[in-house]
Amino acid sequence: MPNREAFEFGSRRIAPGTRETIDLPVSVLSDHTPVAMSVHVAHGRKPGPTLFVSAAVHGDEVIGVEIVRRLLRSPSLDRIHGTLLAVPIVNTFGFMNHSRYLPDRRDLNRTFPGSPQGSLAARLAHIFMTAIVSRSDVGIDLHSAALHRTNLPQIRVTPSKPETMALAEAFGAPLILTSNTRPGSLRDAAQKKNVDILLYEAGEGLRFDEFAARAGVSGILRVMRHLEMISAKGVAKPKVASVKSTSSKWLRAPAGGLLRTFKTIGEEVRSGDVLAMISDPFGEIEMEITAEHDGLLIGRTNLPVVNEGDGLFHVAFVRGSEDAGATIDDLATQLDEDPLFDEDEII
Repeated sequence: MPNREAFEFGSRRIAPGTRETIDLPVSVLSDHTPVAMSVHVAHGRKPGPTLFVSAAVHGDEVIGVEIVRRLLRSPSLDRIHGTLLAVPIVNTFGFMNHSRYLPDRRDLNRTFPGSPQGSLAARLAHIFMTAIVSRSDVGIDLHSAALHRTNLPQIRVTPSKPETMALAEAFGAPLILTSNTRPGSLRDAAQKKNVDILLYEAGEGLRFDEFAARAGVSGILRVMRHLEMISAKGVAKPKVASVKSTSSKWLRAPAGGLLRTFKTIGEEVRSGDVLAMISDPFGEIEMEITAEHDGLLIGRTNLPVVNEGDGLFHVAFVRGSEDAGATIDDLATQLDEDPLFDEDEII
C-alpha cells in the first residue's frame, strides 16, 4: 500500500506510484489560442526529495527538450522515490517561434522571480517560481549555446551549500564551471529561495547533439541516484572526475572577415597556440587568433563570417595538473559504451 500522500499540483492530485502530465494555463494568444506550460509529475510511492528538471527557458535551446524526452522514457523512473517535476518547454512562445525570447522581446532568464501583474515574461516567470521552484528541493535547468555557437557539455554552479557541488560532481559532465549568478536569472531567484540549481550547458541552439543529449540524460540520472531517488542499477558513476574551473574568458574577433578555425570544443590549448585565422575576402590580410592563456575550449562560434567584437572561442582556465583532454575522452567513451543508450532503450 502507498505510504505517501498524493501530490497536489494545479487542480490535480497525483497518487503515489503514478505519473501524469498536467497543463498549467499561462496565457491566451491574440488569436484566442490558449498557451499552457506542461509539467510531467512522477510521484513515487516512497518518500524522497522533489527534483525539477526544466528546459527551453530560452525557446531556441531545444537540446534540453530532447534530454527531458529521453529521461521520461528511462526505466529508472518506474520505481522512483520522492517526486520528479519535468518541464520540457518552459518558454512555449519562443519554442513555437524558434526564438530565444518571448513575444515582447524579453529574455525570460533575466525576468525571474517575476510578478503576477507584470509583463508576459514576468508573469511566466512567476508561474514557474510558484508552481515549480517553490515545490522543489533542487533543480536542473537545461540550456545550450545561442544560435551559431556550440558549447561543450558543462555544469555551471554557484553552490550556496556544499551539497550542491556534490550534486555537480555526481552529474559527471566534462566540466564544472563555478560562476556567479546573474540578476533576474532562474538560478539567482531560486538560490534566494534556498533551492540550488545545476545549470547544464551543451550543444547549439536549434540543433540536436548526440554527445550533449547523452551527457545530459546520464547526468540527471546520476544526480537522482545520488539523491537516492532511483536505484543504482543501470546508472553508472562517471569513471573520472569532471574537470573544474573557476573562471573563463571569450576571445573576440579583432576585425571582421572570414574565419578559419583550427580548434574545437573539448580541446586543450596552450598560451600562444593559433586557434584560427581571420582573412579579408581577397586574402590580402590575415590575422592569427591565438590563445592568451592555457585552458580548455568550452565554447566556440560555428559561423565562418564574423564581425569585429564577435565571440570566437570560450576558454576556461583549468589547473595545469589536470589532463582535461583525457578526461573528456574518457567520459565520451563511457557514454558511447553505456547500455542506457541502446536504440531500443531510450533513443
